Amino acid sequence: MESAPGALLGELFARSPDLLFIASADGALLHGSGGLREALGPGVESGALLADLAHPDDRAALSAAWSALLESDEAVSFSVRLRDGGGAYRPLSCNASRSSDRGAVLGSLRAAPAAATAPMVAEEELNTLRLKARILDGIAEHMDPLTIWVTDRDGVCLYHDGKGVQRSGMTPGQLVGSNIFELYAAHPASAANMRRVLDGEVARFRAENHGVDWNNWAIPLRDQAGEFAGALGLSMDISEYRLVENELRIQLDRIAAQQKVIRDLSTPIIEVWDGVLTLPMVGTVDSVRTAEVMDSLLQQIVEKRASFAILDLTGVEVVDTKVASHLIELVTAIRLLGADGIVAGIKPNVAQTMVALGLDLSQLNTQRNLRAALNYAIRTMTRAQGAPLAASPAPGKKPAP
Repeated sequence: MESAPGALLGELFARSPDLLFIASADGALLHGSGGLREALGPGVESGALLADLAHPDDRAALSAAWSALLESDEAVSFSVRLRDGGGAYRPLSCNASRSSDRGAVLGSLRAAPAAATAPMVAEEELNTLRLKARILDGIAEHMDPLTIWVTDRDGVCLYHDGKGVQRSGMTPGQLVGSNIFELYAAHPASAANMRRVLDGEVARFRAENHGVDWNNWAIPLRDQAGEFAGALGLSMDISEYRLVENELRIQLDRIAAQQKVIRDLSTPIIEVWDGVLTLPMVGTVDSVRTAEVMDSLLQQIVEKRASFAILDLTGVEVVDTKVASHLIELVTAIRLLGADGIVAGIKPNVAQTMVALGLDLSQLNTQRNLRAALNYAIRTMTRAQGAPLAASPAPGKKPAP
């Protein structure tokens, strides 16, 4: 069964390698040939405006040529740069005329001759541009999880590709033609950073969009005249790194809490008698540990209204050179709070270290061991509580001399 002529013409149009199009009077694409779709990519879908695909600097000339076309019965030729699927602008020559019913525009495009491109680009420069394009495509294709994007000076996305695009559930080029400021209107911080870049400032910022945590680098782009033409951005998906960072932070917090518990257990402050606190210390005593002990012990003396604080160094084998001075400072601080500080159980090697420092140790109240220190504290408190009061003299008598 033979196909209808209309169907065959449609198939021919779809398969044609030439860059053919049918557009409405207002410049909206109605149909594009297979060659046109292959050359310009997804931007030539039905309903796309030629003006939106044109280079910003060519839009005024395109508008003038289109107006002349609508007023003429003859074919009109003009040159224009149109954006392809990769975001680059291709110089093309267009030949178009009105349809017989004057309701549409029929046109064809072809690569513009070298003389039509102004200014003419040297072959060496073209090779450099091609090399840069290959480098950009290679980065976008293989660098995971990187996304590369480019916008014009108004924030319209011209290029959107990279391995990181798929991580956000999008397809390469999906954002091409979208205005960044409209797309991320609900994310004022991202919009503000993009505005900084389009104002000429290099920016680095984090953003959470499309369910992905991005680390963004964006730089302003300039045209040949030195004017700002848009922005180039690199976005790296750091969601996995953030998860690892959060887990590491949780582990570090847990370790810090465990270390605090260990410190508290290694230096317990015990009330061994009413008004008598003892602090048994075990292991190596350094400056940091002594400073922590000082804070805890002084706080307990105030809270429990203690009269004596016994520092038991029986289990201490090594001290650093600053501990002796810290102990003297601690005993002095205890006295300022109205209590008496006692140092008990000093080992011979620790005593030698303290003496070798040349400090005045006469202010330290030292006892042989914890038992001796506790006896001293109890006897002192007993004498203070049981001392008889002086008898009052009888009336009319003078007190004995």
